[in-house]
Amino acid sequence: MPPLRHAILGAGGVGGLIGACLARLGDSVTVVVRPESLASYPQRLKLESPFGNFDVPVDRSAEVPPADVLWIAVKATQLQDSLTSLKHPESLTAIVPLLNGLDHLALLRKHYGAERVIAATIAVESERVAPAHIVHRSPFARLNISSTGRPLLAATLEEFQKIGFECRFIDDEPTLMWSKAAFLAPIALATTAFDQPVGGVMSNPDYKQQWESCVREACAVATAEGAKVDPNAIFAGMSKMPGGMRSSMQKDVERGSAPELDAIAGPILRGGSRHGIAVRATKSLADAVEARSVSTISRRTG
Repeated sequence: MPPLRHAILGAGGVGGLIGACLARLGDSVTVVVRPESLASYPQRLKLESPFGNFDVPVDRSAEVPPADVLWIAVKATQLQDSLTSLKHPESLTAIVPLLNGLDHLALLRKHYGAERVIAATIAVESERVAPAHIVHRSPFARLNISSTGRPLLAATLEEFQKIGFECRFIDDEPTLMWSKAAFLAPIALATTAFDQPVGGVMSNPDYKQQWESCVREACAVATAEGAKVDPNAIFAGMSKMPGGMRSSMQKDVERGSAPELDAIAGPILRGGSRHGIAVRATKSLADAVEARSVSTISRRTG
């Protein structure tokens, strides 16, 4: 198969990581940036990563160009606005969103067709420290994609694995999406609510108890939604996380940016209501995150 043409909408920590690795593999990569930033945006993506440090040339555009794959890696709070750059969706073979949460899939499929939007998740700590400069901090990057994407993306994922990614195709979409949601939401909420890295949450008995309760609630909702998730697997997985790891939600609140609270906690809260499942720990943590966010924004703007 010839090299694929990729477009990256949202070249932050996740999108920049994906774009840099794709360009390193020899594929065509176009980074979509705001019109006002186009002239000054660097012509090369720089990546610092456990997988290697390198910088690679990329194309830049203010609109999504014709491509085999559009990777969407914006914040959930920015999705609607960012889609204004997608003026010709018919020129895309596939759209692969890597957003947190679940609700974005329905929105994208409504506008661009269920057959074009391929469900996917990524687990990684990676952030943009300057335009086109990405620092991948976690020792892992786990990319899971619906099996519907196998015909187009099998070779790409095989190459990603050679770089150091852990990649899988998953047949069951509810399990694919809820496996990340049930893992991410509790730790994002807990690290942000308590203003602690992963190790700080795990070492404090009260914090850890609330996190565990949130995991169980998320898994109960996920199961009711048809997913196969196991809270014990999440507990075991968290024990292997770097103690200094911080969630993107925690970093957003510290910067005074709006956190992805609805995208991350919303599916659990709404699912709990829909299925009659008590989600008190999730609600308590979400309320604490909202209070911290409001306080931080108030201090920065006051």
